[in-house]
Amino acid sequence: MRAKFARVCEVLPRFGAVKLVVQVKLLPSPEQAAALEATLRACNRAADHVSRTAFQSGIKDRNGLQKLVYADIKAAFGLSAQPAVRVVKKVVDAYGALAASLQAGRLGGPESKRYRKAVGSPVTFRPEAAQPFDDRCLSWQTDARTVSIWTVDGRMRGIRYTGSPDQLKTLAEYRKGESDLVQRGGKWFLIATCDIPDPDVYEPADWIGVDRGIVNLATTSDGTNYQGRRLNRYRRWQARKRAELQAMQSRSATRRLARRAKKEQRHATHVNHRISKEIVSVAMGAPPA
Repeated sequence: MRAKFARVCEVLPRFGAVKLVVQVKLLPSPEQAAALEATLRACNRAADHVSRTAFQSGIKDRNGLQKLVYADIKAAFGLSAQPAVRVVKKVVDAYGALAASLQAGRLGGPESKRYRKAVGSPVTFRPEAAQPFDDRCLSWQTDARTVSIWTVDGRMRGIRYTGSPDQLKTLAEYRKGESDLVQRGGKWFLIATCDIPDPDVYEPADWIGVDRGIVNLATTSDGTNYQGRRLNRYRRWQARKRAELQAMQSRSATRRLARRAKKEQRHATHVNHRISKEIVSVAMGAPPA
């Protein structure tokens, strides 16, 4: 079989600055969780209002839309200044993403049902959709592992968070920019943007070839073999469970199928990421010529 080679060591030094996202899990008290939920719902109700206004008026640039709705959403939904600005930006970004999808043909042609549905109604937001916060309404106390965040019930201080040691270290050293408040499965998360500095530029001494496959997920030119036996066994087990749920033909089974599909996708992504990260670390650890 013809090998597909990736010049790992030669590509790495050409990368510029890297933006990463770090996810940490919040550990709010019941009162703090209630305030966070009320805040998300208020922000997304406001986003729906802004979206309808943008759709009806045709104004979808940030400055024009903000002048049109800023005072209304502050008064009607109990938002302070900066969260109101973030809501407007979220709506503008949503319409920008929709325009890009339409231009790329991801929703079909102008005659397709998906295309006509997308352009024929305003963008809507789920009540628990993520909400961005900047440093004016969200501050991090990395030493104490707590955050202070604006809510519709006032500023909530001392909300604890946790995460893996590597993520917490990256967060403390490189966090910069806004963070997203996310509610998923009854749990709370903050997803923060981190600016990783440019790596040191060096002249590569050699290269590592990588042959990708199914039975063996990756085989490197130095003889390391990453087998896919466990992943394939996991996928077969998931296929059996899918068949059992599909046979039930109930709404509950459909919901469980959707959750299982996402779980399987996350697991496969994690396995691939771990393998590629190990290959890159070996390549970067090669001694210079």
